[in-house]
Amino acid sequence: MNPQESQEAFVQRHLRRNIIVQMAHGMLGQTGFRLFNAPTFLPVYLYSLSGSEFFVGVARSLQAVGQVLTPVIGASLIGHRTRMLNVSLVAGGLMRLQILLIALCGIFLGNSRYGAWSVVFFMAMMGIFQGMQGVMMNSLRAKVIPVNRRGFVTGWRNFLAGGTTAALSYFAGSYFIENRLLGNGYAALFLLAFVITTLGLFAFAMTREPESAIVRERENILESFSALPGLLRDNPAFARFFMVAAMASFGRMAMPFYILYAGSRMHISGVLLGSLTTMWMLTSTACNLVWGSVADQHGYRIVMVLTLAIWTLAHVELLLANGIIGILAFFIMIGTAVGGFNQARQNLVLELGADEDIPLRVATSNMAVNAIGAIGPLLGGAIAATVGYPAIFMLCVAIQLVALVTLIGFVPEPRRMLVKIEVEDDDV
Repeated sequence: MNPQESQEAFVQRHLRRNIIVQMAHGMLGQTGFRLFNAPTFLPVYLYSLSGSEFFVGVARSLQAVGQVLTPVIGASLIGHRTRMLNVSLVAGGLMRLQILLIALCGIFLGNSRYGAWSVVFFMAMMGIFQGMQGVMMNSLRAKVIPVNRRGFVTGWRNFLAGGTTAALSYFAGSYFIENRLLGNGYAALFLLAFVITTLGLFAFAMTREPESAIVRERENILESFSALPGLLRDNPAFARFFMVAAMASFGRMAMPFYILYAGSRMHISGVLLGSLTTMWMLTSTACNLVWGSVADQHGYRIVMVLTLAIWTLAHVELLLANGIIGILAFFIMIGTAVGGFNQARQNLVLELGADEDIPLRVATSNMAVNAIGAIGPLLGGAIAATVGYPAIFMLCVAIQLVALVTLIGFVPEPRRMLVKIEVEDDDV
């Protein structure tokens, strides 16, 4: 048995265990991060600290800045390793530590100027480790879960995480925030998020990882960066996907401002905040199972097309929304779209090339998305402060339409490409 066959046999032998581990990690790890990164709680908390939309944009931009360069660092740390679990656990632990420190800032520093800037600092640090962890954990998932099971696994991971987060979101809004638990309901919520996501990391540590049959040569960080142009040049399908992911991610520019725009149209209480977050999570939860099933049958490209179209339409609906029903409809649409788009983007990149290049492809894709995530909220904050919220959403619609046309016309379905290659090999 050659090394590739040995690796595949190991994966099949431990597949049941690794699927359970992925489910547990998704339910716990993603729940904590979703509570922290929801487009409701954190933007309102940042606004309460500063009273400034621009400050909210700066904070989210600095978090994304940390993720711009560190995916390539993550790829350089694991690309040459036959096993990557241990280094993934270290990055994941350091990322979770930042949530704990943000919670402690809220408890002990409160709404002071020092508290506000301390939260921003730890958000930036969180982004640094988040960029590395994203590459590592996605690469490891690709290694232990076969391509024809990734839709099932990702869909159920998101379903379990979304259901848990939806239940906790309403409770957090109506109890933690309304009653100012621990003197700062938002800090108490982030403390809960830290505990839950840390339990998820313990579950992830139970992964059974095979030795990689093929790895890249060891590269330092500069060598990994220098490999990026060649990767894009030699893989045109991935290069076009890279452009689509970057343009579509301009939608992230608007995310911190959804709830602030809603707050400018109506009073947002802690109960309503929890209800909107719950609606967003429940929709994402239900739809992710559907998106995962569609992906296993037809590939992730069609999922990416559909969710990007819905995301674009959601911004149009928000511009036309009037009252609580319109805002609820928007959060349903955005829950349907964003979770599925992220699921598709993260999985489609795994299929667009050779297995040994997965860490570098994931890093390149994440770098593009995170660069937009760094620029977007800062730009959005400036637009909101000078022109108003509607201009943000109109700009997102224009850019995402270009991304959608490019995706439909120029990014192929990789599973069809694979079938074509196999047929040509058989003909030879």
